[in-house]
Amino acid sequence: MKPIRIKTTWFKKDEEPKDPKEIASVLALIMWRLADKFTANLSTADYDIITPQRGFILMAEYLAFEVQYADRLAYNRIDDATRTAFIQALGKRLAEMMEENILEIAPHDGEDYDHQAGFIDLLNRRLADYAAFDMVDEKPGFATLNYLGNNIREVMDKRDQPWIIDQIMEIEAPETVASIQKTMRGLLETEE
Repeated sequence: MKPIRIKTTWFKKDEEPKDPKEIASVLALIMWRLADKFTANLSTADYDIITPQRGFILMAEYLAFEVQYADRLAYNRIDDATRTAFIQALGKRLAEMMEENILEIAPHDGEDYDHQAGFIDLLNRRLADYAAFDMVDEKPGFATLNYLGNNIREVMDKRDQPWIIDQIMEIEAPETVASIQKTMRGLLETEE
């Protein structure tokens, strides 16, 4: 599996720090690409995604993992008020992207479901759950990755459930963690 090429630093170095919404918008696009690649990798590895709806549920779970990881990395890099604004903007932008893509790819006639609110609700629940887990050397620990794997496992077809946790913990998550870590360093840290 070929890694996604991502831009991890600002093109123009400014004296002023970037607005949290601007940082969140850039990171949301990168996270979306990573989550999309995750679902594509599962299909390539013969996991049965079956429907676009299942694919979006998988992406939502994976995005929640990515957001909590970005929040953990931001914790020691920016002040609490900026971090809160950043994470809120990140969640909001990802919710908008989720809704845009769902309505474009898998529209539901007559259904009046608020996809953005549904994603934000999932994100809030998962962030509260992930808060109980520790990081080790700025990387998610075993319990964090196992929790992600179990959430994904619940969405998968029965025949895929025994194998998916290994796929996540050994292949998918490490690549995603490395990409987010590199991106967060580039987006949040300034040159001295």
